[in-house]
Amino acid sequence: MAKRGTTDLSLMVAVDKPSGLTSHDVVNRVRRIFGEHRVGHTGTLDPLASGVLPVCIGPATRLDHYLVGHEKSYVVSIVFGAATDTDDAAGEVIRTGEVPEEVFDPFFATTFVASLVGKSKQLPPVYSAIKVGGKKACDEARRGRIIDLTPRDIEVFTAELLGIWGADGTEAPRWDVAFTVSAGTYIRSLARDAGNALGCPAHVGALRRTAVGAIVLDECVSLETLEDIGLRAALDPLRALGCRFAYVGDELAAKVRNGNAVAAAGLTICERRCADAASELCACTAGVRESCEPLTRDETIALVYDNRVIALYAYDADRRRLAPRCVFPIGVIRGHSDL
Repeated sequence: MAKRGTTDLSLMVAVDKPSGLTSHDVVNRVRRIFGEHRVGHTGTLDPLASGVLPVCIGPATRLDHYLVGHEKSYVVSIVFGAATDTDDAAGEVIRTGEVPEEVFDPFFATTFVASLVGKSKQLPPVYSAIKVGGKKACDEARRGRIIDLTPRDIEVFTAELLGIWGADGTEAPRWDVAFTVSAGTYIRSLARDAGNALGCPAHVGALRRTAVGAIVLDECVSLETLEDIGLRAALDPLRALGCRFAYVGDELAAKVRNGNAVAAAGLTICERRCADAASELCACTAGVRESCEPLTRDETIALVYDNRVIALYAYDADRRRLAPRCVFPIGVIRGHSDL
């Protein structure tokens, strides 16, 4: 086992987090795999949940500030008839109740789930990682001190009923639902609030995250596979960032690494033709085209040299130049094709 320290690695991978591990458990495993202590994830998953967990390694951890705010997709089992203190199956049952017959009606269930699409205010779960006064709500809840949380603006972009279970009494009544939601949306709260709206308690029985922005489940690897293939699991950070980019040559790359501003007029701004990795044959060039749209004020642009992301710059519209925001002297690997 490699001793954890500082390496010359700088990359991003996507882990298929198994249920039962915390996101921090995954980070620790990745640290051991790469022998690098600078590792961070870009979006917490509850221990009960599984699925897409983007992880940055080495200097690439500085990308985390630019990887927040993406929409996320989930498949969830909403179990009716019982509420728990954590709003999921990992918690203690605090209330039970009768399940209305309409829960088993396909037309009613489909219509109700569809009605969840749109903007709303959501009260986060008591057991959440939200900090109030520097203290995590979940930590305080475990100590028996409940923090007052403020409802937050969220949006459900899509909601689709996948199935209804439990009508025959052989298992607990539940709906399987696919959601795509805005950043900061708690699926546990959606389940809890769905039950309240139907007049019965409810909680999350199982949860799987299927996408974070452009990163989908098919691109993820298990921790065991990551142990086996290592650097070959690297993803192209440009897809995760979703920003436009420009290729730079030797002379300009040297200036960028010193944090110098770059004249916008001398750059060809590029974009990806598609966001689906399965549609791209090579992380380096496939699906890339010159962008026709002008730069916008404060737009983030990635600069690429030797097929690595060496910096993120922002467009200064007043001076018509790009100013440095985040520089990576050794560059972030753009997928296994450049290894």
